[in-house]
Amino acid sequence: HLLLFLLFVGPFNCFASYSRATELFYSLNEGLPAGVLIGSLARDLRLPTAGGQQAASLQPPLSFTLASHGLGGQYVQLDNRSGELHTSAVEIDREALCVESSGATIFGGSVAVSSSSPSPESCLLLLDVLVLPQEYFRLVKVKIAIRDVNDNAPRFPVPHIRLSVPENAPVNTRLAIEHPALDPDMGTNGVQTYRLQDNYGVFTLDVEENENGERTPYLIVMGALDRETQDEYVTVIVAEDGGTPPLVGSATLTIGISDINDNCPQFNDSQLNITLYGNSSLGTHVATLHAVDMDLGSNAQITYSYSQKVPQPSRDLFHLNESTGAITLSTKVDGDTPRLHRLIILGNGPGCIPAVITVLVTIIKVMMRPPEVVPRFIANEVEGVVYLKELEPINTPIAFFTIKDPDEKYKVSCYLDGDGPFRLSPYKPYNNEYLLETTKPLDFETQQLYEISVVAWNSEGFHVKKVVKVQVLDDNDNSPVFSEQLIELSIEENNVPNAFLTKLHATDADSGERGQVSYFLGPDAPSYFALDKTTGVLTVSTQLDREEKEKYRYTVKAVDSGFPPRESIATVTITVLDKNDNSPRFINKDFSFFVPENFPGFGEIGVISVTDADAGQNGWVALSVLNGSDIFVIDTGKGVLRAKVSLDREQQSSYVLWIEAVDGGDPALSSTAKITILLLDINDNPPLVLFPQSNMSYLLVLPSTLPGSPITEVYAVDKDTGMNAVIAYSIIGRRGPRPESFRIDPKTGNITLEESLMQNDYGLYRLLVKVSDHGYPEPLHSTVMVNLFVNDTVSNESYIESLLRKEPDISVEEKQPQISIEPTHKKMESASCMPTLVALSIISLGSIALVTGMGIYICLRKGKKHHRADENLEVQIPLNGRINLHMLEKKPMEISNI
Repeated sequence: HLLLFLLFVGPFNCFASYSRATELFYSLNEGLPAGVLIGSLARDLRLPTAGGQQAASLQPPLSFTLASHGLGGQYVQLDNRSGELHTSAVEIDREALCVESSGATIFGGSVAVSSSSPSPESCLLLLDVLVLPQEYFRLVKVKIAIRDVNDNAPRFPVPHIRLSVPENAPVNTRLAIEHPALDPDMGTNGVQTYRLQDNYGVFTLDVEENENGERTPYLIVMGALDRETQDEYVTVIVAEDGGTPPLVGSATLTIGISDINDNCPQFNDSQLNITLYGNSSLGTHVATLHAVDMDLGSNAQITYSYSQKVPQPSRDLFHLNESTGAITLSTKVDGDTPRLHRLIILGNGPGCIPAVITVLVTIIKVMMRPPEVVPRFIANEVEGVVYLKELEPINTPIAFFTIKDPDEKYKVSCYLDGDGPFRLSPYKPYNNEYLLETTKPLDFETQQLYEISVVAWNSEGFHVKKVVKVQVLDDNDNSPVFSEQLIELSIEENNVPNAFLTKLHATDADSGERGQVSYFLGPDAPSYFALDKTTGVLTVSTQLDREEKEKYRYTVKAVDSGFPPRESIATVTITVLDKNDNSPRFINKDFSFFVPENFPGFGEIGVISVTDADAGQNGWVALSVLNGSDIFVIDTGKGVLRAKVSLDREQQSSYVLWIEAVDGGDPALSSTAKITILLLDINDNPPLVLFPQSNMSYLLVLPSTLPGSPITEVYAVDKDTGMNAVIAYSIIGRRGPRPESFRIDPKTGNITLEESLMQNDYGLYRLLVKVSDHGYPEPLHSTVMVNLFVNDTVSNESYIESLLRKEPDISVEEKQPQISIEPTHKKMESASCMPTLVALSIISLGSIALVTGMGIYICLRKGKKHHRADENLEVQIPLNGRINLHMLEKKPMEISNI
């Protein structure tokens, strides 16, 4: 039964265990560095954490594992023990992951596009995390929403956008711009607005948003347009997103004004009077009519026709060319031909009321034949029009003219009628031959068409006129001309990329392609400047840094399309204006100054050097002391650091200051530096004698003291350092029965007995000890009196004190102490005989008194033996090579109290 129960319950237990799936939702910004905490699975699932008491009892402990290490797993790091989820070293780029504008979801190693509207959930990173051990097992579905940040600027798909607007477009006409800017960012970080840098007062922009959230810019006409006044507008369209700060992108927008038929043909004159001789031959040119239409192309096409008011005989007599407007004689004039003809000519344009001109032709009846003018053209001639290139040399031949009388009865002369650089002269040695030639070079830009006449008349007064039209052909003889040879510009540093600088303008007086100007940067222009070849718009593609370079100077070229091309050069200077983008900078991060102590107040300790790469007020730097301002002050202009008071090394050996530099920008930028001031010791403290403490103290020295035994010591200290604190001891004055019996060690100050003490050496010794340092330039010293009483005991203390109170008569020895001097023992010198005899005599005489005194002394010594022993313990001070510093804190023993 138990087996059946387990078989029945087991599957349900497994199902219940594996069905515990949990879903967690997190969100984070794209582009975060590695190690940023996304969330803690253990905390959010309310599981025992690795540091809790419950977790300590888990065997085995909790573990967290990614179920799949696909595409999503490379962007996160999961701590297997704590369950903390962090960003990995692979940076998350939302635009690269969610390439669809509507968002995408990344399932471990795949991407699924969501059709929902853009939101933080539109780009999801899905992870499956397994939690073990078995009793805590669950499958955790982790959803990480990638939030968009404004890390992409709007960008137009093409750098140059062209739009055509008819010149009769009414106000408020809306035209969609076919290439809107693209921004991979979403929401408010995407493209929000458009604007024109120059709207010329007749254009503006509007933005329409469709159901999918796409924004399309529309160009709106705000004023009347006239192609004949201006046929093109060039500006820059700027797209701006809604990020903080906003990012922008730009493109060149060319608005072309298309022509409509809003102009009709017009004649310059309303009536033309023509005289025609009755003997004129067929095909004689009567007149050429010319009407003008300001439109372009087919809108400017003009045809010529007779008005219905012109009678048919006149139509038959004069032929009108519909295309050129030329009127020629089509039939021969006879006696029945009317002498006056009124020709009404219409200039017809498409959709226009015809222009009207009246040609009055008067036919003169001729009784004799007029002179004949026969041209033979040398230059290129088509239908009576001679074509000459400008800059042709002087005396360029145009045509020969033969002048003759058909009846050969009359003398014929001729002359040239009309203005222009031409002359008609006889061509010798032939008679009646004339040569038409130029007198100076022709200039197309000055005048393109000349109309001259060769007039012949005979002696009877009959005139014949031969009209010659000279059309000057343009040559590429003019270079483009800039409106300014020196173009001075300025721009603030840290500008946006592709910032607009200016629009260059150059003109070329030549016609056609020869007058079309293209713009190019000179070879000295940096690569990050760009010049539109067609429009002349000058931009800079990168941010400029004034501290790196403040002025740019390079050339630009304007080149026409002639052959060979001609060019001109202008100079562009760009001044980069300063912004406060640099903090003051100290020459060193840490400054150290060494100053001798007792340095006078307000003396110069050192100079703090600081610079600011900005210019003008942005580069002005003010210095101040952040700490220690009650002692130190700094000259804000020169950077000189001074102390208000004199500094004492023994009170404080060093100072640490913090100096702040603040520039004059708005807002101001600042930086700090650490200043260390180290005080150098000078010898301003003499040695201080710590022992003996008084010149009135004394020490009992027993006569039985052996030579070389230490008696006492002089101990002194010096507050200075180094050689200023090295102390030397010397005895500079002595008084006593045999004062040379005592010596002082120059290094330690220990006083020792040099020779054995005799009977006559009893008494008070006074040693004047000089304690001197090794300071520079002048050593300092102190003196102390060391009093030694040589005797077996102190029997009369008041007497000794009275001796101490007397001013000692001691001569001072001016001998410098030498630490290196080693003590030497005196050598016994051979005495002369006389001192020996004197000594023996004294001994003999005093022997009796000595025996008597010894008896008394022995009796007294027995009674005071123990008392004297106690006194010796108090009087004799044990000496050490070094004094215990702890003993110095106690009150030294007053020897005078013995």
